[in-house]
Amino acid sequence: MDNRERIIRLWFDMWLTKKDLGISDIFSNNAIYIESWGPEYHGIKKIILWFEEWNTRGTVLQWDIKQFFHKDNQTIIEWYFKNKMDDGNVEAFDGISLIEWTPDDKIALLKEFGCNENRYDPYKDGTIPHFRDENAKWF
Repeated sequence: MDNRERIIRLWFDMWLTKKDLGISDIFSNNAIYIESWGPEYHGIKKIILWFEEWNTRGTVLQWDIKQFFHKDNQTIIEWYFKNKMDDGNVEAFDGISLIEWTPDDKIALLKEFGCNENRYDPYKDGTIPHFRDENAKWF
């Protein structure tokens, strides 16, 4: 298995097991992590803080990798994610991560993009769109 894919699988496994299995080994010291809905973490210390703090109030139930794309110092991963927060809120969505690698195969940048899993056809009943009456989820 490609070393970069092994590193990504390790990162996903850390979330599924709620254990830091070497975050500082897979991210560069000045890495940037951007979540799909807005939060941004600069540096390995903030990434570790976020990982540890988040896991005190939620659980990742599922994080399935669908496919990888590699080009030069970049990797794109398509995945499906589902979590449950301690307050009972469950979130699930399809996503993609764009990763930029350092020359020694550490993650320098990880940027997530999400897609609502509850999709629908607003033109199902004709030429006038009917959108759901709900707040848009920006993943």
